[in-house]
Amino acid sequence: MKPLPSVSIIVPAFNEEAVIAQCLEAIVRQTVPATEVLVVDNRSTDGTRAVVERFIAEHPGSGIRLLRQDERQGLVPTRNLGMDAATGDVLGRIDADTAIKPDWVAQVSRVFASGEVDAASGPVEYYDLPLRAIGQQIDDAFRRLQVRLAGDFVFLFGSNMAVRADAWHDVREHLCDDEEDIMHEDLDIAVHLALAGRRIGYFSNMVAGIGARRLDDRPRDFRRYIDRFENTYSAHGIRDVRLRAPMAIFLGVYPALHAHRRIQAQLAGLRR
Repeated sequence: MKPLPSVSIIVPAFNEEAVIAQCLEAIVRQTVPATEVLVVDNRSTDGTRAVVERFIAEHPGSGIRLLRQDERQGLVPTRNLGMDAATGDVLGRIDADTAIKPDWVAQVSRVFASGEVDAASGPVEYYDLPLRAIGQQIDDAFRRLQVRLAGDFVFLFGSNMAVRADAWHDVREHLCDDEEDIMHEDLDIAVHLALAGRRIGYFSNMVAGIGARRLDDRPRDFRRYIDRFENTYSAHGIRDVRLRAPMAIFLGVYPALHAHRRIQAQLAGLRR
């Protein structure tokens, strides 16, 4: 029987002292352990490195390593350093506020064992919003719709994604550096994989929890976040109007969700 592919997990981090421990806790509780976990710190000025170092000392057999990317501020070079250093057959990429489900590594390994895809994403559960299970179902339905609309350019979601190592190395030198920081770096990976003929899949069982902190953004900042979709597609000369549908949906639901988050925060303050 062919062995399941090994999975490395890469976690870029910048000033993530408040959330990085819960991210690592979820990783060490996996039913199937990752072959390694690379936390890549990018010039953090808070206690991020200290939290990670303390966690490593408390979990010496976890395979967690702390790397530093100090040459340039930015997610792209930080991500690249971790992905380039990883040794697993599959490179899992999550955010520092991601809390992967206990079977996430097992699910990723099974997905790639089939040989049918070169990259994959799954749904998210917003762990700091009420009705989490219902929220995950809605998120899953929305992302499956995105896949149907996307044609060759299936999305990858940086908080919950994995790429076959050989596929990463195939497109690595072609990825956009985005020094102006105006694009979605995960979408850029997806576009280059598609252009290279690599297959991207979406799998509902590959679940990760994330925080809803994006909803705390001011309207102007959220709009800037949405504009990154257009900037990424335009940089690659992609004009398919169907790919713009998620932008309209995000903008449409943001006001209600943003207001809900503010009410939540106010109620929490009253209960203290």
